[in-house]
Amino acid sequence: MTRRSLTQDAYRNVPLSALLYVTRGTYTAAVRHAQAKVGCGDVPAAGELILNAMEWSGASFESVVRFLGISKQAVSQTVEMLVARGYLDRAQDPVDRRRVKLSLTQRGHTAGRAGRAGIVQVDHELTSRVGAQRVAHARETLVALLEIKRTNERRGRPEGS
Repeated sequence: MTRRSLTQDAYRNVPLSALLYVTRGTYTAAVRHAQAKVGCGDVPAAGELILNAMEWSGASFESVVRFLGISKQAVSQTVEMLVARGYLDRAQDPVDRRRVKLSLTQRGHTAGRAGRAGIVQVDHELTSRVGAQRVAHARETLVALLEIKRTNERRGRPEGS
């Protein structure tokens, strides 16, 4: 049995895009709190997702940035802060000396694991409020939105057109 929020009806006419925008901070706050508890409270805002994704997926920095749909240039300042603060290590690619490889340091792994713990905590609370089936449906909906975005990008159209 899922518990229905008393205020849920108040949001019935709010566009889904607006709800997605204002709720994004739920995970961010949990990740920031968990990272601060392990001495990693100085992760730059744009770096949280990168560190977390690299830690729990094992993916390279390049793969994570590509998945997120942002350019390396757009995150260059964040990368510089992550390297300077000891979260990422920069090394020359042994195969292609023109390329630089970024990898997690031990501190980066710690921040990533803590961030994941914050995410799991929010997921657990969300599941306890609405049930696993509704969380699964929300995931399906978000994946469908991602597919719309990627399809439209391939067609050279803005999202949703």
